[in-house]
Amino acid sequence: MANIIKFPVAPTKFGFKRVKKSKRDPESFGQMNLFSSPKANILTFSPQMSLFEEALLRDERGEPEAEGLYLKAIEAGDNAADAYCNLGIIESRKGDTAKAFDCFTQSLKLEPRHFESHYNLGNMYFDLNDLRLAKMHYELALTIDSNFANAYFNLGLVQTMLEDYPNAISLLRQYRNLAEEEEGVKADDLLSTLARSLNATN
Repeated sequence: MANIIKFPVAPTKFGFKRVKKSKRDPESFGQMNLFSSPKANILTFSPQMSLFEEALLRDERGEPEAEGLYLKAIEAGDNAADAYCNLGIIESRKGDTAKAFDCFTQSLKLEPRHFESHYNLGNMYFDLNDLRLAKMHYELALTIDSNFANAYFNLGLVQTMLEDYPNAISLLRQYRNLAEEEEGVKADDLLSTLARSLNATN
């Protein structure tokens, strides 16, 4: 008979991850700015936003026009994989699971290693309690970006539910190492519960 783990507080997974491509300065890509700020004020005019950038801006503000702009970006071939991914999040929040799945899979058709789409599909399958497919997509996401803490946490929850406690502990420790301190404590109760359970079975 399987051991039933009693969680102190029912752990919840981290939610969707929207694609953000509005970073243009070198520091956004991990490069340091080698030049100090100019003393004089220099006026710079940014080029007109692309359809995807405008959709993202409106999406972040929660404006309904974002959906139509993402569709136009897809038609125009402007960051289409990213637009499909963000559109999938909108569809999911509207409760249209079928359309959300379609958007994420369309994104992966265009870009098979699309990190956010794999991660978001992991979340969708997690919510449907299809732990095998949730695990697969979280693992694929982590092969693309091994530094995304939330994927370790969600995958750790999946492994806990699959009763693979050693792997769950390992994943939650990786999450704890990568996460900000205030976020990292989310794993502490779960880690101590899993460690106690593992010790009890040995």
